[in-house]
Order: sequence, then structure tokens, then C-alpha cells
Amino acid sequence: MYCPSCGDHSTRVIDTRVGREGSEIRRRRECEECGRRFTTRERLEISLPQVIKRDQRREDYERQKLVTGIMSACVKRPVSADAIARLADRVEAWLHEAGDREVPSRSIGDRVMADLKALDALSAIRFASVYQSFGSTADYAAFMERLDAEPEDQ
Repeated sequence: MYCPSCGDHSTRVIDTRVGREGSEIRRRRECEECGRRFTTRERLEISLPQVIKRDQRREDYERQKLVTGIMSACVKRPVSADAIARLADRVEAWLHEAGDREVPSRSIGDRVMADLKALDALSAIRFASVYQSFGSTADYAAFMERLDAEPEDQ
């Protein structure tokens, strides 16, 4: 591992901890050259399916795209970065467990909506407005009616 400060390759591990419900290892490191400390994270690399977009293009699944979309929906809302990371972890676990080679982006969006609705209803509405391409206030009204009609414990 190289030091992000000086670029030297002589670093040592000071502390190792398990994080994120056991799916990640956090290592605290120190550069032996400049003495700077930094943190690295190790995650199990799992094979995730390709995402089938609306226009039928196929793309590799990218966690960062998912997290960015969720974060955009949660701007200025009481949803922590940890809650967003856990939501992304749950979506990835669901994708992995499904075992499909390809999954429609709509399915991923539906899964995010279900979890986001439990975190913050307004964030769920914001997320839905993008992923379902709301074009008018009637689209918002219809979505909110469906949201109100759904049972709380889904």
C-alpha cells in the first residue's frame, strides 16, 4: 500500500477493525517514511449483474451511481451518509442473492424506493421523480396517493 501523502510504499498497519456489518475491514495505516496516518477499507469483491437501462443498453452495475442518486434525493433531509451506505449495501446483497446475470434498472429503482420510503418519505418522492420521469404535477399527485395507500410495513 502506498502513502497518499508522499507516495512511499513502506506503510504499516496500526489497527484493523471489522466494519459495516462484517462486510468490510478497516485498516489504520502509518507511513514509515513521512509518519502520516491514513485509513484503507477492504471489501469483498462480488460479481454483480449487468443493469438493463430503459433504452435496453447494458451497463455494469456501479455502486457509486446508486449512492449518488440516493444522496441527491436526500439533500437537506435527515438521512445520514451511513444510512445511505447501508441502503446501498442492502441493494447489493439483494442483487447478489438474486443471482441474475442481468437486472432491469427499474427493479433496482423499485428496491431503492421500498427502502428509501422507510427512511424518509420526501426523499422517496424526490428519488421517484427522477427514476420514474415525472413530467407534471399530476405524476407527483398520483405517486403520493399510491404512497399513502401502501401499508407501512412493506
